[in-house]
Amino acid sequence: MSDVRHVLVLPDRDAAEAVAEALAERFGIVEEPRLVRDALAGEDDAEDAQWLLLLRDEEGRLSAGELDEFAGEWEGWREEP
Repeated sequence: MSDVRHVLVLPDRDAAEAVAEALAERFGIVEEPRLVRDALAGEDDAEDAQWLLLLRDEEGRLSAGELDEFAGEWEGWREEP
């Protein structure tokens, strides 16, 4: 098994939580993704934070393109870890 990871960047916490729930439905992900707040440089306000979802994909089942398109439904994107 390889240690494949995906990082989804979402504009706010609500979107990140919605994506985390929808991942199980759409892709059958069993392990809950890790949710991380990523404050933008120089910003202290929580409103100016992006939220990251960290996904482990040890079996390499998830397509980077599909995840990027999926995150785009919530105005987010997939980044290379």
